[in-house]
Amino acid sequence: MKEAILNELNRIENEHSVKILYAVESGSRGWGFESTDSDYDVRFIYISKLNWYLSMKEKRDVIEVPIDEVLDVNGWDIQKALMLYKRSNPTLLEWLSSPIVYMQDTSFADNLRELMNDYFISKSCIYHYLSMAKGNYREYLKKDYVKIKKYFYVIRPLMACMWIEEHGSQPPMLFEELMTSLEIPSDVIDEIKNLLERKKISSELKEEARIPLLNQFIEEKIEYFEELAKSLEYIKNNDVSQLDDLFLNTLDEAWNN
Repeated sequence: MKEAILNELNRIENEHSVKILYAVESGSRGWGFESTDSDYDVRFIYISKLNWYLSMKEKRDVIEVPIDEVLDVNGWDIQKALMLYKRSNPTLLEWLSSPIVYMQDTSFADNLRELMNDYFISKSCIYHYLSMAKGNYREYLKKDYVKIKKYFYVIRPLMACMWIEEHGSQPPMLFEELMTSLEIPSDVIDEIKNLLERKKISSELKEEARIPLLNQFIEEKIEYFEELAKSLEYIKNNDVSQLDDLFLNTLDEAWNN
């Protein structure tokens, strides 16, 4: 499958006259809790040639490939990515911590990782993960029978909130690494581990009776982080000079080498 993904990324480069700086797995496979029939969620950051950035013509700053049953591929232009990075966009930060890297041809991603602490905003990231947890919990986990994968789309963002509260930094992307680094009641951990094993050998549509212990844990954490998020100070780094330098250096590295 990796070969098919690399072929698709090379096709995108040729068709759009861009260079892909960094490409990763961003979905359940990157989180480490894919099902037997999970697709591949490939995300990338790309850079165009100099003239593309000098033109005043309005242009799209994303590349999207039609989704099929196996591959979901799309990417952002470097300037879009840097603007989102400046605002501590959690989706982009997750890409930078993905354990599955398909392509990394320049120092761009490494340089972004080095700057991450300078631009990380705890308040906005907690709000992001909290919103994700609340939305999925409200929509999927209050029925008598639920899709087991949806538990992970609620528990994982809540664990991300726990990590941010404790460390003030971007959480690990791998679910098990995140889970084992946090203080979580042992009975909750055991239930999550059992559920994880069942998910990995099941289809994406597998349903089970809801689990009261996990629902209680979720509701308590949602209530706690709703109050915590309100109390946090919003501290934003408005200095873009490092990002400007990174853009120009990457432009030179990508095309002049």
